[in-house]
Parts: sequence; structure tokens; C-alpha cells
Amino acid sequence: MKNYPLLFLAFLLLMNCAGVDSAKNHSKKITIYTIGDSTMANKPDPDKNPERGWVQVLPQFFNENVTVKNHAVNGRSTKSFRELGHWKKVVDSLQPGNYLLIQFGHNDGKETDPARYTNPQTAYRYNLMAYIEEARAKGAIPILCSSIARRKFNKEGVLLDAHGNYTLIARLVAQEMKVPFVDMQYLTEKMEVKFGVEGSKKLHLHFEPNENTYVPKGLDDNTHLSVLGATEVAKLFVQELKKQNLPLANYLKKETEPSTQKNEL
Repeated sequence: MKNYPLLFLAFLLLMNCAGVDSAKNHSKKITIYTIGDSTMANKPDPDKNPERGWVQVLPQFFNENVTVKNHAVNGRSTKSFRELGHWKKVVDSLQPGNYLLIQFGHNDGKETDPARYTNPQTAYRYNLMAYIEEARAKGAIPILCSSIARRKFNKEGVLLDAHGNYTLIARLVAQEMKVPFVDMQYLTEKMEVKFGVEGSKKLHLHFEPNENTYVPKGLDDNTHLSVLGATEVAKLFVQELKKQNLPLANYLKKETEPSTQKNEL
């Protein structure tokens, strides 16, 4: 006769060990490297500067086992980020188990700038693939994002597309290379529409002359983010990690608490 009680106890022991191993995996120290443009990048003088990159505020959502190393740079495309030497610093630092968050597109579409422009169907596609392949060769885990939306409403109050085929190509690359894909354009388009034509100005940088001491001449910027905008965008990214049940979601804080994470260049 089979000894079912012993088999059941063995099963419970096995499941308990698996749970312990899982907990250990989720409590180990990890590093998230990020590459992209000004919508992600760390901004100077945060005590005075009203602008933020959304990755700049991202660390507050992760627990103490996560370090975010934000290498996004203002004005960079998939082409110029590599050609100006930013990528070498990142790829040389990548270690097995690190994450690499990739988001380009705003500057790849600069058709009058040969130093940055990339054709979405050709150069942009292959540049994304190269970043993914090189990251994987170092044992890192890439996550690909589409660019966040611009606040671009027409006179009828319809939010217009600002990225053409770049978002589609990013999605296709992610599918082809089996990389997690976060469609930040779609998520932030919904956010812009939810806030409305006037309310969405708060997500960006809209100041009358002398309204803000950091920009005394005033500002009308529908691309870059305010503290509120960056925080809302970071929340969308975090929610998508949970929705897709990505392993990185296991490192999110269980509840809101003061941030202790390191955000490094």
C-alpha cells in the first residue's frame, strides 16, 4: 500500500522549499539600467527645476534591493546614443541579472538632423535589435518601451499621434525578439486624454513669464514632464509591470513609503 501521508508531507516540503527559493530570488540586490532620451533623463537642480524625467522619479516605487542607474540623455536617438559613446559605458557595466530598460523614438524622428534621424523600418529597428542582442550577451534582461506621448491636441480637442511608425516597429521588434514590451505611448495617450486639453498642461511645463523663478521668461513645453507628469508616467510603467506579471514587479514596494533607493548616473 502506498504511504500517502508521507508523499503528502514530501510534497508540502518541496513546495515550502520552492517558496523559500522564490523569496530569496526576490530579495537579492538587482540593478536596472535605463537608456533613452530627455523624457527619461535625470534633470539638474531638482530643488528648483520644475522638470523631471520619468525614470528620475521611478526609484521611489521599488524596494531597497533595487538600484536604478539612469543613463538616459537629453536629445539622444538610438543612433546618437551609441555614436556619442553613451552605450559603451552602459554595456561595459552590465552584469548577468541586470535589467536594461530601452526607450527611444522622440529624436529618431528628427528628419532634418542626420546625426539623430533613423528610418523606423530600417535603422531604428536594427538599432533596437542591437541593444537587445548586446545586453543579452552580457546576461542582462532587456525591456523595450515605446516613447511617451506628446501633448498634441488639435483645435477640436483630439490628441494626435506624434511618433508615426516608431511605436509599431518597437512592438514588432519586441515580438520578434521575445522581449517584454511596455506601450508607453498608448498608456500616456490615455493619460493625456483623461487630464484633458487644459488639465494635461499640468503634466508638462507650462509657465507664464515670472511664474517660475527657474524659467523666468516662461515656457510652453508639451513634450517634457513636470514632477506630476513624471510621477504619473512612472506609475503607468509600474502598473504595467504588475499587469504583465513581469518578474521585476516582485521588487515593487508593497505599499507607499519614503524612498530609500539609489538613482545613479
